[in-house]
Amino acid sequence: MTQAKKPVGRPSKYSEALVAEICARLSNGEPLAVICREEGMPDTSTIFDWQKARTDVSQAIARAREAGEERILADCLEIADDGRNDYMQKLADGGDERAVQLNSEHVQRSKLRVDTRLKLLAKWNPKKWGELLKQEVSGPGGGAIPVSTVDASKLSDATLNELLNARTASKPFGE
Repeated sequence: MTQAKKPVGRPSKYSEALVAEICARLSNGEPLAVICREEGMPDTSTIFDWQKARTDVSQAIARAREAGEERILADCLEIADDGRNDYMQKLADGGDERAVQLNSEHVQRSKLRVDTRLKLLAKWNPKKWGELLKQEVSGPGGGAIPVSTVDASKLSDATLNELLNARTASKPFGE
C-alpha cells in the first residue's frame, strides 16, 4: 500500500475571509506591505501567489487597490483643504498684543503629507496617477520634419537590392 505524499512547506493561510479583510484594508488606502507585516497575515509573496493562482483573488485585490487609490486622493484633498492650524497667534514683541502669524511648519508638513501620497499613487499606478511625459520631434528651426516620397519604379536594380539587403539585415533573428 502506498502512502499519500504530504505537501511540502507550510500549509496555506488562504481563506476567503482573510482575502476579504486584506481587500477591505486595501480599499482604505493601506499599503499591502503594511498589512502583511501584522501578526497572522501572510507574506506579500504569498498574496502574489494567490493572485496568480486565482483570478477572483486577483480581481478583488485590483478593485480594492483602485478604491484605495481614490481614498488616498480624497485624503490629499482633505489635508490640503484643512487650514485650521495654518496660522497661529503669537505675542507681539514687548507687549500683550497678539499677532497672527503663518505657521509655516504646519503648512510644510501638510505639503509633505500630500506630496508623499501623490508620489505613492504615481509609483503604484503610473498610467493613472503618474505625470504625463510628452515628447515632440521637430525638424530644422522647430518646423515640420521634411518627408519625401520615392518612386520605386525609378530606382535601379542595384539600389533596390541594396535596400532589400539592408532591410533583411536589420530584422531580428527569426522574423
